[in-house]
Amino acid sequence: MIMTDCLFCKIIAGELPGDFVYKNDLVVVFKSIEPKAPIHLLVVPKSDKHIDSVNDLEESDRQVISELFLVAKKVAKDFNLDQTGYKLVFNVGRGGGQVIDHLHLHLLGGW
Repeated sequence: MIMTDCLFCKIIAGELPGDFVYKNDLVVVFKSIEPKAPIHLLVVPKSDKHIDSVNDLEESDRQVISELFLVAKKVAKDFNLDQTGYKLVFNVGRGGGQVIDHLHLHLLGGW
């Protein structure tokens, strides 16, 4: 379900621009507009069910979670980060640094 006020839902729907580097049926990957590393990508689920954060995950979300990690691994390899190293980060809640209420995985590298 696309949330009308969710920035990432709007990017996924094509209502706002996104610099996409990968897409499949379950997730998209696009460049962060506020990079914290030379390569800073966001791996974002595009399922019909809107998930705000890790705190909102349910047993039925296993496929989405595994896809986030497997796609992050693939894209890291595409950017040659598998050779140099990278970080995968979930920010959870405002106190954990989460700014957008849409589950997403940060892929950071290129140092």
